[in-house]
Amino acid sequence: MGQIKKVVLAYSGGLDTSVIIPWLKEHYDGCEVIACCADIGQGEELAPVHDKALKSGASKVFICDLTEEFLTQYVWPTLKAGAVYEDKYLLGTSFARPIIAKKLVEIAKQEGADAIAHGATGKGNDQVRFELTVKALAPHIQLIAPWREWELDSRSSEIAYAKKHGIPVAEDNKTYSMDRNIWHLSHEGSDLEDPANEPKDSMFLIAKAPQDAPDKPEYVTIDFEKGEPVAVNGKKMGAVELLTTLNGIGARNGVGIVDICENRLVGMKSRGVYENPGGSILYYAHRELEYLCLDRMTYHYKQQVAIRFGELVYDGMWFCQLREALSAFVDSTQQTVTGTVRLKLYKGNIISAGSKSPYSLYSKEFVTFEHDDVYNQADATGFINLFGLPLKVRALMQEKTNP
Repeated sequence: MGQIKKVVLAYSGGLDTSVIIPWLKEHYDGCEVIACCADIGQGEELAPVHDKALKSGASKVFICDLTEEFLTQYVWPTLKAGAVYEDKYLLGTSFARPIIAKKLVEIAKQEGADAIAHGATGKGNDQVRFELTVKALAPHIQLIAPWREWELDSRSSEIAYAKKHGIPVAEDNKTYSMDRNIWHLSHEGSDLEDPANEPKDSMFLIAKAPQDAPDKPEYVTIDFEKGEPVAVNGKKMGAVELLTTLNGIGARNGVGIVDICENRLVGMKSRGVYENPGGSILYYAHRELEYLCLDRMTYHYKQQVAIRFGELVYDGMWFCQLREALSAFVDSTQQTVTGTVRLKLYKGNIISAGSKSPYSLYSKEFVTFEHDDVYNQADATGFINLFGLPLKVRALMQEKTNP
């Protein structure tokens, strides 16, 4: 511990990370602690965080706006991959950790720090995501995870420690453990720890409960270029404005509420409820456009890639070679995923309302039920005979061996 002279801490301004600052200085021989707070669109006023970190004992504070980079370099690649963890979770916390850890590494190198610390608990996935990113980008920097070392085992013990060391403690009434960024808001703990309990409507802080959404459907169009969203309702927008707009549209229509009992990487199941209004719209729209623009073999293989991609993101392997290779494959498939998708939103539901693309593989000329001059239906006889030949040969064998 005496070898650690300077630590960069992933700092949020909450109780855990505020307590970690004096704890590090106390247990690592008065080391210098530099706080780094990442703004990824969590919607909080971060100016007070700067002063709170200094009052808690930090020597420096960095507040870094990473929202645009978060969307374009982490969210959009995952969206293009169609990656969803266990068919429901849109990976809102998962791909937020690598960009935060990457910034921690940059600051640690800039400031000549010996170690990086985080406030993730020993029960969760985030400890893995933070630490794997650091290992991938700065293998010689040491890692400190106070939750795996200290004697503080409850919120009350943390509060007592904070008061003892003169750290300002907010007396909040949060019922749930929450994580928020521009992509999502997650809820865990409290009554959600029993999977038999229905989520309370009062819990939702972004989306309306579906039954409280308007009685009239709302239509929205999204334009994509090479798999990335670029416009909403015909208006070109940057990534942050675009997602913020879709979050508002989806939220007022009760869209994007996900309830899942997921398999954590560390071995246990956890129950989470996620609010993902804009993200749910984008995933649905992107898939609709791929239906038009990708051929059968490519789309089906990409479905398999999406599962593995989602697992890698969930497991904190953003900077691994396989994720990078899969992204290269995905980018190749997205070259023609350009067009416009129209959706109808109604009381929590997303309903297809038409899509078009200059690269559409749909041909009315071939598929029509009316007269056509491009398709010879008699060709199907030979196709079926050859496609079904293995079945026929097997049946003949069975007749001979089992008379």
